[in-house]
Amino acid sequence: MIKAIRRIGRSLAVILPVVLVLSGTLAVARVPWAGTPPEAQMLTASTAKKSLTPQEALTQRLLTVLQRQDPSAALTGLQQAVNDDPSLSPHCTHIARTLGEAAVAKYGSAERAQQHARPVCDTAFASGVAAAR
Repeated sequence: MIKAIRRIGRSLAVILPVVLVLSGTLAVARVPWAGTPPEAQMLTASTAKKSLTPQEALTQRLLTVLQRQDPSAALTGLQQAVNDDPSLSPHCTHIARTLGEAAVAKYGSAERAQQHARPVCDTAFASGVAAAR
């Protein structure tokens, strides 16, 4: 009986370190800082959220302002944003037109939405209201 226990102990003494080394190697290979295969990198890149451009982020923010407050507040925000960041000027007309369309959707009436119009970006808001009719 004692011989059997010693034989099992010796077998474990040889096998156990091998198992521990192999499991440790596999564990280290799976950590994020280890090199990842290109397929995994491509999958990560394709599933990542796309970041918004500055004009898209501004449009989203102003649409939220329009829904929570009124189109006048959104148009004021648009004018301030364009004054603060002149690189948004080329997008001002499109954003104002989008706000006009959203105002008609909010109020259900072009006449009511048009009450908030003002000359921001060459009256693009008014053209958005007209386009949404």
